[in-house]
Amino acid sequence: MNTTLNLSKKSFAIYGLGTTGKSVIDYFKKLGFKNYTMWDDNKILQNSWRLNKKKEKDFLELIDFVDYIVISPGINIRKTKLKKILAKHKHKMITDLDLFYMLNPRIKSVVVTGTNGKSTTCKIIEHVLKKNKINTALGGNIGRPVLSLSLKKNPLTIIEASSFQLAYSKFVKPDYALILNITKDHLDWHGSMNNYIQSKLKIFSLQKKNNFAFVNNKNLLKKFKEKRYQGNLKFIKSKDYKKIKKRIKNNYLNSEANQENMSFVYVLSKIFKISDNDFVKALKSFKGLEHRHEIFYRKQNIIFINDSKATTFQASKFALKSNENIFWIVGGLPKLGDCFKLGKLKKNIIKSYVVGKNMKYFKNQLKGKIDFKLSSTLNNAIVSIFKDIKNIKKNKTITILLSPASASYDQYNNFEERGKLFKRLTKSYARKFF
Repeated sequence: MNTTLNLSKKSFAIYGLGTTGKSVIDYFKKLGFKNYTMWDDNKILQNSWRLNKKKEKDFLELIDFVDYIVISPGINIRKTKLKKILAKHKHKMITDLDLFYMLNPRIKSVVVTGTNGKSTTCKIIEHVLKKNKINTALGGNIGRPVLSLSLKKNPLTIIEASSFQLAYSKFVKPDYALILNITKDHLDWHGSMNNYIQSKLKIFSLQKKNNFAFVNNKNLLKKFKEKRYQGNLKFIKSKDYKKIKKRIKNNYLNSEANQENMSFVYVLSKIFKISDNDFVKALKSFKGLEHRHEIFYRKQNIIFINDSKATTFQASKFALKSNENIFWIVGGLPKLGDCFKLGKLKKNIIKSYVVGKNMKYFKNQLKGKIDFKLSSTLNNAIVSIFKDIKNIKKNKTITILLSPASASYDQYNNFEERGKLFKRLTKSYARKFF
Protein backbone atom coordinates (compact mmCIF):
# COMPACT_ATOMS: atom_id res chain seq x y z
CA MET A 1 0.00 0.00 0.00
CA ASN A 2 1.24 3.50 -0.85
CA THR A 3 0.92 5.20 2.54
CA THR A 4 1.54 8.70 1.17
CA LEU A 5 -1.10 8.29 -1.53
CA ASN A 6 -3.57 6.93 1.00
CA LEU A 7 -3.00 9.84 3.42
CA SER A 8 -3.17 12.41 0.64
CA LYS A 9 -6.86 11.54 0.33
CA LYS A 10 -7.48 12.40 3.98
CA SER A 11 -8.39 15.82 5.35
CA PHE A 12 -6.56 17.64 8.17
CA ALA A 13 -7.08 20.52 10.58
CA ILE A 14 -3.73 21.91 11.76
CA TYR A 15 -4.10 23.59 15.15
CA GLY A 16 -1.04 25.53 16.28
CA LEU A 17 1.25 27.28 13.80
CA GLY A 18 4.54 27.70 15.64
CA THR A 19 7.67 25.74 14.67
CA THR A 20 5.90 22.37 14.70
CA GLY A 21 2.80 23.55 12.86
CA LYS A 22 4.93 25.21 10.19
CA SER A 23 6.88 21.96 9.68
CA VAL A 24 3.59 20.11 9.11
CA ILE A 25 2.44 22.62 6.50
CA ASP A 26 5.84 22.61 4.77
CA TYR A 27 5.75 18.82 4.66
CA PHE A 28 2.22 18.76 3.24
CA LYS A 29 3.27 21.21 0.52
CA LYS A 30 6.30 19.05 -0.28
CA LEU A 31 4.06 15.97 -0.68
CA GLY A 32 1.35 17.86 -2.55
CA PHE A 33 -1.27 17.51 0.19
CA LYS A 34 -3.94 20.17 -0.30
CA ASN A 35 -6.86 19.10 1.84
CA TYR A 36 -6.07 20.93 5.07
CA THR A 37 -7.18 23.96 7.08
CA MET A 38 -5.24 25.72 9.82
CA TRP A 39 -5.58 28.01 12.82
CA ASP A 40 -3.70 29.45 15.80
CA ASP A 41 -5.11 31.41 18.74
CA ASN A 42 -1.99 33.54 18.99
CA LYS A 43 -2.65 36.93 17.34
CA ILE A 44 0.98 37.42 16.33
CA LEU A 45 0.93 34.10 14.48
CA GLN A 46 -2.48 34.92 13.01
CA ASN A 47 -0.97 38.03 11.45
CA SER A 48 2.13 36.25 10.17
CA TRP A 49 -0.02 33.55 8.54
CA ARG A 50 -2.57 36.13 7.32
CA LEU A 51 -5.42 34.51 9.15
CA ASN A 52 -8.69 36.40 9.59
CA LYS A 53 -12.19 35.91 11.00
CA LYS A 54 -13.36 34.14 7.85
CA LYS A 55 -10.53 31.62 8.06
CA GLU A 56 -11.28 31.05 11.73
CA LYS A 57 -14.94 30.41 10.86
CA ASP A 58 -13.91 27.98 8.11
CA PHE A 59 -11.60 26.18 10.52
CA LEU A 60 -14.31 25.82 13.16
CA GLU A 61 -16.82 24.53 10.59
CA LEU A 62 -14.43 22.02 9.03
CA ILE A 63 -12.97 20.62 12.26
CA ASP A 64 -16.09 18.46 12.71
CA PHE A 65 -15.55 16.79 9.33
CA VAL A 66 -11.78 16.35 8.92
CA ASP A 67 -10.16 12.95 9.31
CA TYR A 68 -7.34 14.17 11.55
CA ILE A 69 -6.63 17.13 13.82
CA VAL A 70 -2.86 17.75 13.89
CA ILE A 71 -2.23 19.50 17.20
CA SER A 72 0.95 21.28 18.25
CA PRO A 73 2.55 20.03 21.49
CA GLY A 74 2.31 23.37 23.30
CA ILE A 75 -1.50 23.39 23.21
CA ASN A 76 -3.29 22.20 26.33
CA ILE A 77 -6.71 21.02 25.17
CA ARG A 78 -8.18 21.58 28.64
CA LYS A 79 -7.32 25.29 28.57
CA THR A 80 -7.73 26.37 24.94
CA LYS A 81 -10.94 28.12 23.88
CA LEU A 82 -11.60 25.17 21.54
CA LYS A 83 -11.59 22.70 24.45
CA LYS A 84 -15.18 21.54 23.91
CA ILE A 85 -14.64 20.83 20.21
CA LEU A 86 -11.31 19.10 20.83
CA ALA A 87 -12.72 16.98 23.65
CA LYS A 88 -15.45 15.85 21.26
CA HIS A 89 -12.90 14.88 18.60
CA LYS A 90 -10.08 13.61 20.78
CA HIS A 91 -10.03 10.34 18.84
CA LYS A 92 -8.98 12.28 15.71
CA MET A 93 -6.12 14.19 17.32
CA ILE A 94 -2.58 13.33 16.20
CA THR A 95 0.85 15.01 16.26
CA ASP A 96 3.75 15.60 13.89
CA LEU A 97 5.33 12.45 15.37
CA ASP A 98 2.32 10.44 14.22
CA LEU A 99 2.59 11.85 10.71
CA PHE A 100 6.27 10.93 10.67
CA TYR A 101 5.50 7.29 11.46
CA MET A 102 2.45 7.13 9.21
CA LEU A 103 4.37 8.48 6.23
CA ASN A 104 7.68 6.67 6.90
CA PRO A 105 6.71 3.16 8.04
CA ARG A 106 10.08 1.62 7.10
CA ILE A 107 12.32 4.12 8.87
CA LYS A 108 14.19 2.74 11.88
CA SER A 109 13.99 5.00 14.93
CA VAL A 110 15.18 5.62 18.48
CA VAL A 111 12.75 7.56 20.69
CA VAL A 112 14.02 9.09 23.92
CA THR A 113 11.72 10.53 26.58
CA GLY A 114 11.86 11.20 30.32
CA THR A 115 11.74 14.18 32.65
CA ASN A 116 15.43 15.10 32.58
CA GLY A 117 18.36 14.46 30.25
CA LYS A 118 16.49 13.82 26.98
CA SER A 119 18.40 16.27 24.79
CA THR A 120 21.83 15.33 26.12
CA THR A 121 21.12 11.62 25.75
CA CYS A 122 19.92 12.09 22.17
CA LYS A 123 23.08 14.02 21.29
CA ILE A 124 25.32 11.39 22.89
CA ILE A 125 23.53 8.61 20.98
CA GLU A 126 23.90 10.56 17.74
CA HIS A 127 27.59 11.19 18.41
CA VAL A 128 28.43 7.56 19.28
CA LEU A 129 26.56 6.14 16.30
CA LYS A 130 28.02 8.61 13.81
CA LYS A 131 31.55 7.98 15.08
CA ASN A 132 30.87 4.30 14.43
CA LYS A 133 29.73 4.98 10.85
CA ILE A 134 25.99 4.57 11.44
CA ASN A 135 23.92 7.04 9.41
CA THR A 136 21.64 9.05 11.71
CA ALA A 137 19.24 12.01 11.77
CA LEU A 138 18.24 13.81 14.98
CA GLY A 139 15.02 15.74 15.59
CA GLY A 140 11.89 16.23 17.65
CA ASN A 141 11.64 18.22 20.86
CA ILE A 142 15.38 18.94 20.70
CA GLY A 143 14.70 21.89 18.38
CA ARG A 144 14.25 20.45 14.89
CA PRO A 145 10.81 19.00 14.03
CA VAL A 146 10.96 15.44 12.74
CA LEU A 147 9.09 16.36 9.55
CA SER A 148 11.89 18.76 8.59
CA LEU A 149 14.56 16.02 8.65
CA SER A 150 16.18 14.77 5.45
CA LEU A 151 15.48 11.05 5.09
CA LYS A 152 16.94 10.51 1.61
CA LYS A 153 19.67 8.16 2.83
CA ASN A 154 17.28 6.21 5.08
CA PRO A 155 18.97 7.21 8.36
CA LEU A 156 18.33 5.77 11.78
CA THR A 157 16.19 8.60 13.18
CA ILE A 158 16.76 9.68 16.78
CA ILE A 159 13.74 11.49 18.23
CA GLU A 160 13.47 13.43 21.46
CA ALA A 161 9.81 13.16 22.49
CA SER A 162 8.19 15.41 25.08
CA SER A 163 5.25 14.39 27.23
CA PHE A 164 3.23 17.11 25.44
CA GLN A 165 3.77 15.39 22.08
CA LEU A 166 3.19 11.89 23.40
CA ALA A 167 -0.01 12.83 25.22
CA TYR A 168 -1.77 13.26 21.86
CA SER A 169 0.17 10.70 19.81
CA LYS A 170 -1.39 7.49 18.52
CA PHE A 171 1.03 5.99 15.97
CA VAL A 172 4.50 6.32 17.52
CA LYS A 173 6.31 3.02 17.06
CA PRO A 174 10.06 3.16 17.78
CA ASP A 175 12.47 0.31 17.18
CA TYR A 176 14.34 1.46 20.29
CA ALA A 177 12.36 3.25 23.03
CA LEU A 178 14.02 4.82 26.09
CA ILE A 179 12.40 6.29 29.21
CA LEU A 180 15.28 7.83 31.15
CA ASN A 181 13.44 8.85 34.31
CA ILE A 182 10.11 10.21 35.51
CA THR A 183 9.77 12.80 38.27
CA LYS A 184 7.13 15.45 38.95
CA ASP A 185 6.93 17.91 36.06
CA HIS A 186 4.27 19.60 33.92
CA LEU A 187 1.52 18.48 36.31
CA ASP A 188 -0.41 21.69 35.65
CA TRP A 189 -0.50 20.68 31.97
CA HIS A 190 -1.23 16.95 32.36
CA GLY A 191 -3.57 17.27 35.32
CA SER A 192 -2.04 14.43 37.34
CA MET A 193 1.11 12.40 37.78
CA ASN A 194 -0.67 9.35 36.38
CA ASN A 195 -1.53 11.20 33.15
CA TYR A 196 2.09 12.33 32.88
CA ILE A 197 3.40 8.77 33.28
CA GLN A 198 0.86 7.37 30.82
CA SER A 199 2.00 9.84 28.17
CA LYS A 200 5.59 8.60 28.51
CA LEU A 201 4.58 4.92 28.40
CA LYS A 202 3.06 5.42 24.95
CA ILE A 203 6.46 4.88 23.35
CA PHE A 204 6.13 1.17 24.27
CA SER A 205 2.49 0.57 23.34
CA LEU A 206 2.92 -0.29 19.63
CA GLN A 207 6.25 -2.08 19.85
CA LYS A 208 6.64 -5.67 18.68
CA LYS A 209 8.92 -8.43 19.97
CA ASN A 210 11.75 -7.41 17.65
CA ASN A 211 11.76 -3.87 19.12
CA PHE A 212 13.66 -2.83 22.26
CA ALA A 213 12.36 -1.04 25.36
CA PHE A 214 14.70 0.54 27.94
CA VAL A 215 13.83 1.51 31.55
CA ASN A 216 15.85 1.85 34.77
CA ASN A 217 13.02 2.31 37.24
CA LYS A 218 11.24 -0.51 39.09
CA ASN A 219 7.91 1.29 39.02
CA LEU A 220 8.12 1.60 35.21
CA LEU A 221 9.22 -2.00 35.01
CA LYS A 222 6.09 -3.02 36.92
CA LYS A 223 3.83 -0.94 34.66
CA PHE A 224 5.53 -2.37 31.57
CA LYS A 225 4.70 -5.91 32.70
CA GLU A 226 1.16 -5.01 33.83
CA LYS A 227 0.36 -3.58 30.43
CA ARG A 228 1.95 -6.58 28.71
CA TYR A 229 3.94 -4.52 26.26
CA GLN A 230 5.61 -6.70 23.64
CA GLY A 231 8.98 -4.97 23.27
CA ASN A 232 12.22 -6.71 24.23
CA LEU A 233 12.75 -5.17 27.67
CA LYS A 234 16.20 -3.99 28.77
CA PHE A 235 16.43 -2.99 32.43
CA ILE A 236 19.29 -0.50 32.76
CA LYS A 237 21.73 -0.94 35.63
CA SER A 238 24.32 1.76 36.22
CA LYS A 239 26.91 -0.82 37.29
CA ASP A 240 27.23 -1.98 33.66
CA TYR A 241 28.38 1.48 32.58
CA LYS A 242 30.53 2.06 35.68
CA LYS A 243 32.83 -0.76 34.55
CA ILE A 244 34.20 1.40 31.74
CA LYS A 245 33.43 4.89 33.07
CA LYS A 246 37.04 5.48 34.18
CA ARG A 247 38.24 4.86 30.65
CA ILE A 248 36.22 7.78 29.26
CA LYS A 249 38.45 10.87 29.27
CA ASN A 250 35.69 13.48 29.14
CA ASN A 251 34.98 15.61 32.23
CA TYR A 252 31.50 16.56 31.01
CA LEU A 253 30.38 12.94 30.63
CA ASN A 254 32.02 11.75 33.83
CA SER A 255 29.93 14.08 35.97
CA GLU A 256 27.23 12.69 38.25
CA ALA A 257 24.68 14.53 36.11
CA ASN A 258 25.38 12.33 33.09
CA GLN A 259 25.76 8.90 34.67
CA GLU A 260 22.11 7.98 34.10
CA ASN A 261 22.22 9.18 30.48
CA MET A 262 25.43 7.29 29.79
CA SER A 263 24.08 4.05 31.28
CA PHE A 264 21.29 4.04 28.68
CA VAL A 265 23.62 4.92 25.79
CA TYR A 266 26.08 2.20 26.78
CA VAL A 267 23.44 -0.57 26.76
CA LEU A 268 22.07 0.72 23.44
CA SER A 269 25.59 0.66 21.96
CA LYS A 270 25.88 -3.04 22.80
CA ILE A 271 22.73 -3.76 20.75
CA PHE A 272 24.40 -1.97 17.84
CA LYS A 273 27.44 -4.20 18.40
CA ILE A 274 29.75 -1.30 19.21
CA SER A 275 32.80 -2.52 21.13
CA ASP A 276 33.88 -0.95 24.42
CA ASN A 277 37.01 0.40 22.73
CA ASP A 278 35.00 2.10 19.97
CA PHE A 279 32.49 3.40 22.50
CA VAL A 280 35.22 4.98 24.63
CA LYS A 281 37.04 6.36 21.60
CA ALA A 282 33.87 8.02 20.26
CA LEU A 283 33.12 9.81 23.50
CA LYS A 284 36.49 11.54 23.81
CA SER A 285 35.34 14.17 21.33
CA PHE A 286 31.80 14.72 22.64
CA LYS A 287 30.95 18.24 23.73
CA GLY A 288 28.01 18.91 26.01
CA LEU A 289 24.93 20.92 25.12
CA GLU A 290 24.57 24.58 25.99
CA HIS A 291 22.58 25.37 29.18
CA ARG A 292 22.87 21.79 30.50
CA HIS A 293 25.52 21.65 33.22
CA GLU A 294 27.64 23.67 30.81
CA ILE A 295 31.06 24.52 32.25
CA PHE A 296 31.57 27.59 30.09
CA TYR A 297 34.30 29.47 31.96
CA ARG A 298 37.14 28.85 34.42
CA LYS A 299 39.22 31.49 36.15
CA GLN A 300 41.83 30.62 38.75
CA ASN A 301 39.98 28.46 41.30
CA ILE A 302 36.48 29.37 40.13
CA ILE A 303 34.26 27.24 37.86
CA PHE A 304 31.24 28.84 36.16
CA ILE A 305 28.35 26.51 35.26
CA ASN A 306 25.28 27.37 33.19
CA ASP A 307 22.52 24.86 34.02
CA SER A 308 19.60 27.05 32.90
CA LYS A 309 17.76 24.02 31.45
CA ALA A 310 17.22 22.69 34.99
CA THR A 311 13.57 23.71 35.43
CA THR A 312 12.74 21.48 38.43
CA PHE A 313 14.53 20.77 41.69
CA GLN A 314 15.06 17.18 40.56
CA ALA A 315 16.95 18.50 37.53
CA SER A 316 19.04 20.85 39.70
CA LYS A 317 19.99 18.02 42.09
CA PHE A 318 22.46 16.63 39.55
CA ALA A 319 24.51 19.85 39.48
CA LEU A 320 24.27 20.31 43.25
CA LYS A 321 25.49 16.76 43.79
CA SER A 322 28.33 16.99 41.27
CA ASN A 323 30.00 20.18 42.58
CA GLU A 324 31.26 21.72 45.81
CA ASN A 325 31.52 25.16 47.44
CA ILE A 326 28.55 26.27 45.38
CA PHE A 327 27.19 29.77 45.06
CA TRP A 328 23.78 28.75 43.71
CA ILE A 329 21.46 31.01 41.71
CA VAL A 330 17.91 29.67 41.92
CA GLY A 331 14.43 30.96 41.10
CA GLY A 332 11.90 31.63 38.38
CA LEU A 333 8.46 30.15 37.76
CA PRO A 334 8.13 27.09 40.06
CA LYS A 335 6.62 23.86 38.80
CA LEU A 336 3.42 22.56 40.40
CA GLY A 337 4.15 20.04 43.12
CA ASP A 338 7.91 20.68 43.22
CA CYS A 339 9.59 20.41 46.63
CA PHE A 340 13.19 21.20 47.63
CA LYS A 341 14.54 18.25 49.64
CA LEU A 342 18.19 19.24 49.98
CA GLY A 343 19.29 16.59 52.48
CA LYS A 344 23.03 15.90 52.12
CA LEU A 345 23.27 18.42 49.27
CA LYS A 346 23.35 21.23 51.85
CA LYS A 347 27.04 20.58 52.54
CA ASN A 348 27.88 21.43 48.90
CA ILE A 349 26.17 24.84 49.01
CA ILE A 350 27.82 27.89 50.56
CA LYS A 351 25.01 30.30 49.72
CA SER A 352 21.98 30.64 47.46
CA TYR A 353 20.74 33.72 45.59
CA VAL A 354 17.04 33.82 44.78
CA VAL A 355 15.95 35.51 41.54
CA GLY A 356 12.65 35.95 39.70
CA LYS A 357 9.15 37.07 40.59
CA ASN A 358 8.34 34.23 42.98
CA MET A 359 10.85 34.92 45.75
CA LYS A 360 8.39 34.14 48.55
CA TYR A 361 8.00 30.56 47.26
CA PHE A 362 11.77 29.96 47.14
CA LYS A 363 12.28 31.68 50.50
CA ASN A 364 9.87 29.16 52.04
CA GLN A 365 11.68 26.28 50.33
CA LEU A 366 15.15 27.33 51.53
CA LYS A 367 14.45 28.90 54.94
CA GLY A 368 16.20 27.04 57.76
CA LYS A 369 18.11 24.83 55.31
CA ILE A 370 20.84 26.99 53.75
CA ASP A 371 22.06 30.59 53.76
CA PHE A 372 20.34 32.61 51.04
CA LYS A 373 19.79 36.13 49.74
CA LEU A 374 16.80 37.56 47.86
CA SER A 375 18.41 39.06 44.77
CA SER A 376 15.46 39.50 42.39
CA THR A 377 17.55 39.67 39.17
CA LEU A 378 20.48 37.77 37.71
CA ASN A 379 22.55 40.93 37.67
CA ASN A 380 21.99 41.53 41.39
CA ALA A 381 22.79 37.91 42.19
CA ILE A 382 26.08 37.97 40.29
CA VAL A 383 27.16 41.27 41.88
CA SER A 384 26.48 39.77 45.32
CA ILE A 385 28.35 36.55 44.50
CA PHE A 386 31.52 38.37 43.44
CA LYS A 387 31.43 40.33 46.69
CA ASP A 388 30.93 37.17 48.74
CA ILE A 389 33.66 35.05 47.12
CA LYS A 390 36.32 37.50 48.29
CA ASN A 391 36.02 35.87 51.70
CA ILE A 392 36.67 32.35 50.40
CA LYS A 393 40.15 30.86 50.68
CA LYS A 394 42.08 30.98 47.43
CA ASN A 395 43.02 27.29 47.56
CA LYS A 396 39.37 26.20 47.51
CA THR A 397 37.60 25.31 44.27
CA ILE A 398 34.50 27.51 43.98
CA THR A 399 31.47 26.85 41.79
CA ILE A 400 29.23 29.66 40.58
CA LEU A 401 26.12 27.83 39.44
CA LEU A 402 22.95 28.92 37.66
CA SER A 403 20.58 26.00 38.15
CA PRO A 404 17.17 27.68 38.63
CA ALA A 405 15.03 24.64 39.51
CA SER A 406 12.15 26.46 37.81
CA ALA A 407 10.86 27.64 34.46
CA SER A 408 12.07 30.93 32.98
CA TYR A 409 8.81 32.49 31.82
CA ASP A 410 8.41 34.93 34.71
CA GLN A 411 11.34 37.02 33.39
CA TYR A 412 12.52 35.48 30.09
CA ASN A 413 11.12 34.02 26.89
CA ASN A 414 12.88 30.70 27.47
CA PHE A 415 15.70 28.99 29.36
CA GLU A 416 18.13 29.75 26.52
CA GLU A 417 17.68 33.49 26.95
CA ARG A 418 18.20 33.14 30.70
CA GLY A 419 21.34 31.06 30.26
CA LYS A 420 22.91 33.36 27.69
CA LEU A 421 22.37 36.41 29.90
CA PHE A 422 24.00 34.59 32.83
CA LYS A 423 27.04 33.72 30.73
CA ARG A 424 27.38 37.24 29.41
CA LEU A 425 27.07 38.87 32.84
CA THR A 426 29.43 36.50 34.66
CA LYS A 427 32.17 36.86 32.05
CA SER A 428 31.83 40.63 32.20
CA TYR A 429 32.09 40.77 36.01
CA ALA A 430 34.89 38.16 36.07
CA ARG A 431 37.07 40.36 33.85
CA LYS A 432 36.68 43.19 36.37
CA PHE A 433 37.16 40.94 39.39
CA PHE A 434 40.43 39.24 38.46
